[in-house]
Amino acid sequence: MSKPHVLLLSLAVSAGIAALAAHAAPGGSPTPSLDSSKLPAPNRFLAADIDRSLDACQDFGAYINQKWRTANPIPGDRVTWGSFEMLDERSNAIQHQLAEQAAANPNATGVERIVGDFFATGMDVELANRLGLSPLKPQLDAIAAIKDRDGLTDYLRRSAADGNNVLFGFSSGPDFKDSMSNIAFAMQGGLGLPDRTYYTDAGKAKELAAYQAHAAKVLELGGVPAADAAKQAADIVAFETRLAKVSKSRVELSRDAELRYNPVTLSQANMLTPNFDWTKFFASQGVAAPSKFSLAIPAFHQEVSAMLAQVPLAQWKSYLTFRNIDRASPYLSDAFVQENYAFYGKTLRGQQEIKPRWKLTLDTLNGQAGEALGQMYVKAAFPAESKARMETLVGNLRVALKHRLENLAWMSPETKQKALEKWAAFTPKIGYPDKWRDWTGLETTRASYIGNVQAANAFNYRWNIGKIGKRVDRTEWGMSPQTVNAYYRSSANEIVFPAAILQPPFFDPKADDALNYGGIGAVIGHEMIHGYDDQGSRFGPTGNFENWWTEADAAGFKKLTDQLVAQFNEYEAAPGKHVNGKLTLGENIADLGGLAVAYDALQTASAGKRDPKTDGLTRDQRFYANWATVWRRNFTPQELDVRLTTDSHAPANFRAIGAPSNLASFAGSYSCKTGQPMVRDGDKQIVIW
Repeated sequence: MSKPHVLLLSLAVSAGIAALAAHAAPGGSPTPSLDSSKLPAPNRFLAADIDRSLDACQDFGAYINQKWRTANPIPGDRVTWGSFEMLDERSNAIQHQLAEQAAANPNATGVERIVGDFFATGMDVELANRLGLSPLKPQLDAIAAIKDRDGLTDYLRRSAADGNNVLFGFSSGPDFKDSMSNIAFAMQGGLGLPDRTYYTDAGKAKELAAYQAHAAKVLELGGVPAADAAKQAADIVAFETRLAKVSKSRVELSRDAELRYNPVTLSQANMLTPNFDWTKFFASQGVAAPSKFSLAIPAFHQEVSAMLAQVPLAQWKSYLTFRNIDRASPYLSDAFVQENYAFYGKTLRGQQEIKPRWKLTLDTLNGQAGEALGQMYVKAAFPAESKARMETLVGNLRVALKHRLENLAWMSPETKQKALEKWAAFTPKIGYPDKWRDWTGLETTRASYIGNVQAANAFNYRWNIGKIGKRVDRTEWGMSPQTVNAYYRSSANEIVFPAAILQPPFFDPKADDALNYGGIGAVIGHEMIHGYDDQGSRFGPTGNFENWWTEADAAGFKKLTDQLVAQFNEYEAAPGKHVNGKLTLGENIADLGGLAVAYDALQTASAGKRDPKTDGLTRDQRFYANWATVWRRNFTPQELDVRLTTDSHAPANFRAIGAPSNLASFAGSYSCKTGQPMVRDGDKQIVIW
């Protein structure tokens, strides 16, 4: 499927925007007034945060953010802390009030009932402790009842149909060759750790050993005797290691979109996987037999087929039992919740305290029914004037991007014309969907938290695969309105800005143009440039996977992007640990081009206007200062290590300096000279878009 490019992939956070009051927009019943006095203050650029003992031309990120980073350590229940997380806290305060009000009304209907049932059961620790593992009994009994190979494949089909496929990914998505038609995609999966490298690289041996100990503990909590649990845990790690060896890494998947597209017929797929019948699988999911589907990473599925014949049933059953319990642990009794945190939070990512229960419940609610909560959020927290102002900014950035495309020196007129055709076809989405998702059929109750999660899993899975064979609905959104993020989707050639990102430091209706263009303007430019990054540039104006480049231009583009890979490879995030320039290439291209486009748009918007210094800073200096403010962030060492392996975004402090160091306008605004670290000029300067 076409994977959206997001501003901050690994942090799906959400936030409130303005003072809150009762109103009914867009549509539906009024939302009660919320107490805005309980909201944390938004995060703004402040000149007082600048460390003027430092030199902006040596390390601009430290110049703008070091004082703030020193004064703002990571809270115990988090693994990172920065601009995004501060907005998350603001959002949580809004959503907490909305969810509590919904939970207080057992007679609510529609989305309010879904939100209320999730929050009420999620907060009922006594109920979860009383139920223990009993809500999983039907699933665990089904695994225990597997007697032979046919029973195993039958179980895999039945559990997948319930939205509980622990072995591989299966979903709908636009056909790479016909972006208006949905086809099925079968992807790799089956791993409990973040990436294949955790199983295959010697440097991750400590984490793999801790995962094995965690698996044993989970099985013990599930009633397996300690000695048996230890043996089964070893078998589980061996099982997953075998899958890992035929899986693709995050680097490979993020930098080669074509890996996700391998169209085959059912008969061709069945020949590749003789022990797993895809015709039966589609029928069991209630999906009509397709003329083709994408069997992505075929070597992975071939290995699964081999394992169905070769791996002992007992080992399969241990794996399935553990994965089912482990995935359900956050929604079960205290013992399971604590063990889940102890490994995935504390050991793997360095989180020192578990989140409060209400935050954990909101995380679940956003994951399972985010757009339902989003309807309530928009009514309470998204002023119409923000959308209007955003539309103006998007228009200004579009004009600036067109000008840069038209004046590219390294691109031929032939390819340039195609690039402009793609520019003309951009579709912006701002704030919230024009058409809300229909939640009819999702039955939630006050009887069980895990029961509501299971119901939502099944409902969301059926909704997703129900699109296979149908026309793509481009009114759908891939993020909820309360998410502080933005994304570009190549299959639709669309840029999307949820409501919640429209607040400081990104957007502030009270701020001057310099701050808004350095914040949300650069974000708009970033998402537009994703259409021209190393992967987005492989899709045409309508979202089809196609080559619109001349051979010479493609080679020239590759030479430029290789330079950017090399630049980020040089950045040392921790002693002996460097940024992966290839993994982060797409985001680095988008940062570089997006910041340049935003700067151009600011110059146009401020043409003929006086430039009075504010707090001793010129307009251009404030533009770049707010860009860096967006990327102020602290990481735990463990979280940083995970990010360097799995995140397609460079650590925030390198995003603060990477793009500006290539822009002559930055050097000019801070009077930086050739030879200083923040000046990449001559052969070192990288200009792509």
